[in-house]
Amino acid sequence: MIGKWHGLIIDCPDPQRLSAFYRELLGMVQVQDDGDWVVIGDAADRPGIAFQQAEVYRTPTWPDPEVHQQMHIDVRVDDLDEGERAVLELGARRLEGGGEGFRVFADPAGHPFCLVRF
Repeated sequence: MIGKWHGLIIDCPDPQRLSAFYRELLGMVQVQDDGDWVVIGDAADRPGIAFQQAEVYRTPTWPDPEVHQQMHIDVRVDDLDEGERAVLELGARRLEGGGEGFRVFADPAGHPFCLVRF
C-alpha cells in the first residue's frame, strides 16, 4: 500500500450549495468550510468529499460526451421510487439512462450520480 484514501474532490460553481445537497443525500456532516472549499464526511478524521469552487465550470452533458461527466457517485437506496422522490425534492434532476436496478440523476451543479438498488 502506498497510501490511504483521503477524499474525493468535486469542482463546482457553489461549494456551499452542492455540499448541502450531498450532506442531505448521504447523511454526512460538514467538517470544514473555508468558503470556496467545503468538506463533508462521517467525521473530521475520516475520508470525505470536498467541494472546490471552480471559477470556470462546464456542466457535464450526460449522456452526450461533449462535456464528460468528470465523476459520479453511486448511492445505494432501499426503494428507487422513494429515493427518486427525495433527491428531486433536494434539487436533483432525472437524466436519461438507467435500468431495473438503477436510475441516473444530476446534482444541482450537473454532476451525474446514480441511485442503485441491490
